[in-house]
Amino acid sequence: MSNQPSDAGIRDAIQTIDQDESLKEIREALKTAQKHLKSMPDGSNPVERGRALLNVAEPLLGLAQDVKAWQYAREAFSVFIDYEHWQDAVEATDILYQCGHADSIVALGQGIWLGVTYPVRAQSTVTLLDHVIDETPDDSDGAAVAAMAAHYIAGLRTRGEEKTSLTFLTTQLIARVAKRHRGIEDQATLDTWIEMYKLNDIPELLKRLGVIVDIMVGDNWWFDRDELRSKLPVN
Repeated sequence: MSNQPSDAGIRDAIQTIDQDESLKEIREALKTAQKHLKSMPDGSNPVERGRALLNVAEPLLGLAQDVKAWQYAREAFSVFIDYEHWQDAVEATDILYQCGHADSIVALGQGIWLGVTYPVRAQSTVTLLDHVIDETPDDSDGAAVAAMAAHYIAGLRTRGEEKTSLTFLTTQLIARVAKRHRGIEDQATLDTWIEMYKLNDIPELLKRLGVIVDIMVGDNWWFDRDELRSKLPVN
C-alpha cells in the first residue's frame, strides 16, 4: 500500500494553505486600516474619514465580524450622504447588504435608489441590482426588472471595452432570470418575454424598479429623498 498522499489530499492541503494565507492577508489589511483610522487627527476631512471607516468595515466583513463591519459601514454611509459623495455611499450599501443585518435589505434598497438616481459607476449599480436578483424568488417579476435595469444602466453609463464587458454580463443576467422565470433558453422566446413584460419600456421599467425599492425600504429611509430630489437638475 502506497504511503504517497492522494490527489484529493494534496488539493485539500493546498486549499487549507490558500485559506490560511487569505485570512492572514485580510487580518493584515484590517490592522493597516485600523491603524490609519486611529492616526487621523481631529478635524480630518469627513469624507476621508468615512472612507477610512469603510476600509475597516471591508476586512471585518471578510473575517465574518459582521456586527462590527455593519457599525463602521453604517457610520461611513451617513457621512457620505451628508457630504453628497454618492459613489462612496453606494459602495457602503454593498458592504451593509453583505453584513446579513436585519436592515441589510433596507440598505440595499437605498443603495439602488442612489445608484440609479446619481451617475455613479455602472458596475456599482449593476452589483446592487444583481443582489436583488439573488434575493428574489424564481417566479417573481422583480428579478426581471432588476436585470433589465442593470442592462440599461450598463449601456447608458459605459463606453468602449467597459461597455462591451459590462453589457455582456448584464445580458447573461437577463438570460439567467428568463430561464429561471419561464424556462426560456432561446433568443426569439427571450425577445417575446421582454416584450410581454414590457421590460424594454424604460420609463415603465424604472417606475417598477421604484416600487420594488419602496417595498424593500418601507418607511426606513436613512435620508430625505424629497430633499435630494429637489437638488437634481430635473426633478
